[in-house]
Amino acid sequence: MCGIVGYVGHRPCRDLLVEGLQKLEYRGYDSAGISLLADGEIESVRAVGNLANLRAELGMGENGKDGGGVAVAAPPATIGLGHTRWATHGRVTEENAHPHGDCADEVHIVLNGIVENHADLRKQLTTEGHVFSSETDAEIVSHLIEKHYDGNLTDAVAAAFRDLRGHYAFVAMHAEHPDTLVAARQECPLIVGLGEGETYVASAIPAFLAHTRNVLGVKNGEIVTIDAEGARIIDSSGAPVERDVEEVLWTEEDAEKGGYSTFMLKEIHDQPDAVAETIADRLADPTRVDLSALDLPEGIAQRVGRIVIVACGTSYHAGMVGRYAIEQWARVPVEIDVASEFRYRDPVIGPDDLVIGITQSGETADTLAAMRLARERGAHVLAVTNVMGSQATRDADSILFTRAGTEISVAATKTFVSQAAALYLFALWLADERGEVSKDRVKTLIAELKELPHKIQETIANVDRRVQAIARSHYKQRFFLYVGRNVGLPVCLEGALKLKEVSYIPTDAYAAGEMKHGPIALLDESTPVIAVATDSPVLEKVLSNVSEVRARGADVISVATEGSQHVADASDQTLWVSRTDWVLQPILAVLPLQLLAYCIARLNGLNVDQPRNLAKTVTVE
Repeated sequence: MCGIVGYVGHRPCRDLLVEGLQKLEYRGYDSAGISLLADGEIESVRAVGNLANLRAELGMGENGKDGGGVAVAAPPATIGLGHTRWATHGRVTEENAHPHGDCADEVHIVLNGIVENHADLRKQLTTEGHVFSSETDAEIVSHLIEKHYDGNLTDAVAAAFRDLRGHYAFVAMHAEHPDTLVAARQECPLIVGLGEGETYVASAIPAFLAHTRNVLGVKNGEIVTIDAEGARIIDSSGAPVERDVEEVLWTEEDAEKGGYSTFMLKEIHDQPDAVAETIADRLADPTRVDLSALDLPEGIAQRVGRIVIVACGTSYHAGMVGRYAIEQWARVPVEIDVASEFRYRDPVIGPDDLVIGITQSGETADTLAAMRLARERGAHVLAVTNVMGSQATRDADSILFTRAGTEISVAATKTFVSQAAALYLFALWLADERGEVSKDRVKTLIAELKELPHKIQETIANVDRRVQAIARSHYKQRFFLYVGRNVGLPVCLEGALKLKEVSYIPTDAYAAGEMKHGPIALLDESTPVIAVATDSPVLEKVLSNVSEVRARGADVISVATEGSQHVADASDQTLWVSRTDWVLQPILAVLPLQLLAYCIARLNGLNVDQPRNLAKTVTVE
């Protein structure tokens, strides 16, 4: 997930580009850069780290005023590109920061997304004499445009677009076209802002909302040519596309939420992108999972005798999902522990163990302490985190990044699904390395994983109205019970946690097979029971437990895999999620539970983004 912005108009654009990047920095913050075109020359400034470092390179103070530093493009440029990066291909270095140029430094591009066939294209272009200056997949695009360019930038971009495979959006600038930018989109967001004598193009509306409210959407497979007077859209075959200009009615504060009423709702809807960014480059090869960037020791997959997962809260629930996947596919024993308990129980840990510490922020105190203890005792420690440069990245031996972007709401949503997705990648990689799954099975699971972003989007759309109706029926209830088995259990725990966090309703989550050992005494005819009953080897057992619950008069709301009519027949109400491999079902099954917690809290008039007594990052015991 990266942020891109472009400008062409009548104003000096350096500060406008940096201002736009500031609004997009949640999309990536390991490096940033801008390219400005003036007097037929393109000049770039790039910096590793967050946007403050780019400001320093540009000589911009915190208040935006000049304060010395690098002088660029005089007279002031009125056309340029900006980018803030979340690294996928290539290390976090200045050379790998965007924008990227071609051999003659006449074409500059910024890109968000993944070019899946970059390796083949790089080999072909190198054979043709192109010289690359970075390790990134994105640089391919500037060289392809150079290859196809014959004086018409739009035609060159269209030709390059047809060569690419993957999901991406990019913007291109050419030194011979001081009044034109050309952009293209395939699966990643891209929006045009139309001002008075100036035009913007960016990953998201907040990048330019302070300057214009008139926007033009760009759809998949489309190429847009922009100048100071407006934009012209064509499809990939070159046919013109007509599209109405829309007026954005949001305030700037609303724009930060992407037009949603709350950050929590926005982040629920961000989940397809969060999973897509987490898995994309690691599944570029349809036959294997690429985790080479983790820098794991040679042969660790064969040597590891046990995996121990340590985490807190939502990360703990994601770790439980990972445990099921690792044991099911890789056949390695997995223990999972609450980090605050692990660190004080004098755990038996040694060199044959792999310890996975999961922390969204990379700063969770108990998880960090557990990781350090494990490392002191000789275990190899792998951090799963969302934040580059966080303490977890310094305390671990290896790092598996999720790419969820900034999560502002205290209640974690896209954190859970991106952590689960990252752990699925690790589990499948480990299984493949150990030879525990067939090559055909690996290919099938990779295909299923790559379908998850679409299925997340599909499921959210399909359950939304039904969830709202259920919430209206039950938002005054004073107790909820969640039940499930196997991979459904961590979904129950996470769903119950969400309801507790944002609605303050007492909620319990239990392994369904344990119902008769006490919790069934809580049930009466006023009790809503949420049953996670997605397809799995234990579904019949779950339905038996559901029958026991219904016999006590409780209202059973089941989360079920689409088409499982026998679940609907056994339940009072059913929330359908898209079909996928049963081990992957938790990423979809949690979605209606997130929405249910959200809707109940909102109906009760509560602040879902800032629940009482809670903080986003727990940095103390």
